[in-house]
Amino acid sequence: MVTIGAYDGVHLGHRAVVQRVRAIAAELGCATAVVTFDRHPATVVRPGSAPLLLTDLEQKLELLGTTGVDYTLVLRFDEARSQESAEDFVTEVLVGCFAARVVVVGHDFHFGHRRRGNVDLLRRTGADLGFDVVDMGLVTDAEGAPPISSTRIRQLLSKGDVAEAARLLGGPHEVRGTVQRDDGRGRELGFPTANISLPGSILLPADGVYAGWYERPDGSVHAAAVSVGSRPTFYEDAASMLEAHLLDFDSDVYGERAKVRFVAPVREGQVAFESVEGLVAQMDRDVVAIRAALCR
Repeated sequence: MVTIGAYDGVHLGHRAVVQRVRAIAAELGCATAVVTFDRHPATVVRPGSAPLLLTDLEQKLELLGTTGVDYTLVLRFDEARSQESAEDFVTEVLVGCFAARVVVVGHDFHFGHRRRGNVDLLRRTGADLGFDVVDMGLVTDAEGAPPISSTRIRQLLSKGDVAEAARLLGGPHEVRGTVQRDDGRGRELGFPTANISLPGSILLPADGVYAGWYERPDGSVHAAAVSVGSRPTFYEDAASMLEAHLLDFDSDVYGERAKVRFVAPVREGQVAFESVEGLVAQMDRDVVAIRAALCR
């Protein structure tokens, strides 16, 4: 039993597909596998319009590991792979690697050079090569709702709706990066922050302040005020950045690998305060709102 896809975010739609794979495999008495890629295929075939990612490869594999699938095959998606015909992909991967008996894909699944492979092609080749094809159709979360998709979740995050995104993901949107030294301005204000450097390929929510959780390498998790933005009170035309102020915490986190989870929006957008005192007063109010949001 095999399914194929980018699986960015491993959201509830993806999990429904894997659940179907596991159910059919249980009936047939065979193992299950997910075939995915080391990067989003769009970064190779249309790099100028490739989407920012919900998960890096490490996260994706961890999340797939929670679905109960037996095997995950990560294929390198490079220029050579993008030129591979759909028929060759079927022969090499689905038959050659897995001797697939059933292939489960979404209704809009496309693959191979110029995306010429689709459900119909899979069915035709499957009839010749000995596997069946299950078309999952569109997975929705409510009648009349749009399909659950990575694109829909990206749109929600781009609007700052991290709560709805979390519902479709099955958990909070999480980003991972390394804490770097900054100008120390947060500590001067009484709100020391971890300045977290992320890969440029990872999607951040819209600028604003969020209630969130910060996980350290030792596994300890701390409530956090998470800020996405350019700090306009102090800088003009600065790049957007991710900062986390850990509540009730005062230890050195520089250089550590951090995981930050977005739970709820507290304040939208960015404001250039007229005074430092005004900023500090607002940050005090933000922390009160964050504690309340995390308690809920």
